Amino acid sequence: MATWAIGDVHGCFRTLRKLLKRIGFDPAADDLWMTGDLVNRGPGSLEVLEWALELGDRLTVVLGNHDLHLLAVAWGVTAERSRDTLREVLKSKRVDEMLDWLRRRPLVARKGRHLLVHAGLLPEWTVRDAERIARLLEDQLGGQGAAALVAAYRDKGGESVGFELGALRALTMLRTLRADGAPCRDFTGPPEEAPAGCVPWFDRQDRASAEAVVVCGHWAALGLRVRSDLIALDSGCAWGGRLSAVCLDDGRIEQVSNSE
Repeated sequence: MATWAIGDVHGCFRTLRKLLKRIGFDPAADDLWMTGDLVNRGPGSLEVLEWALELGDRLTVVLGNHDLHLLAVAWGVTAERSRDTLREVLKSKRVDEMLDWLRRRPLVARKGRHLLVHAGLLPEWTVRDAERIARLLEDQLGGQGAAALVAAYRDKGGESVGFELGALRALTMLRTLRADGAPCRDFTGPPEEAPAGCVPWFDRQDRASAEAVVVCGHWAALGLRVRSDLIALDSGCAWGGRLSAVCLDDGRIEQVSNSE
């Protein structure tokens, strides 16, 4: 029995299948963690969601920003973008089932010292804070106020946001932070090219969650990065890079090239 963590798939189903074969994943015995962004950009978003539903309790996947974008489009609170590859999902006879499953995925998951999140954590959050905040947001996403929350999430206007919206954006979109703790908005490049004063969230010296090993994705330009307190797994599969997996039990690393 093993627990594997896999980075952002983005609808690259053929690549995902190749990686699962490479690691010898056994759905009857092994557990799988995924960093979110199951959908969009790649051509197989529908196949990825159908596979995820069938996998059941062996899969733990957190919500990513592209997953939230799919919900926003389906609920009519934002428009599709020219680069979106969500049509097959939206036209599927199982779309309601898939959307209901997706909206009920966690934003944070924990197993021992490992903490799974799509993007990152604010420096003042302890592990317990992150779990508590995630549960609050998950209740909203599973309830009647979900569409309103996702609509506000998709609205990028204005610098000032409330606590819940700021927390949701941190969990699903965070990369770098200024000294005052505010996210460096719109920066997506590699850490060494970050604007002056902006540092990766995981490099903040005052990070209250430093005792955890945070497993995350979201930052393709960061690439695969493994250290004692971090397993960053987005290695840019949807942009022609690789799809990465790390065994949480022994640290084994496996990667496959994009096969779409």
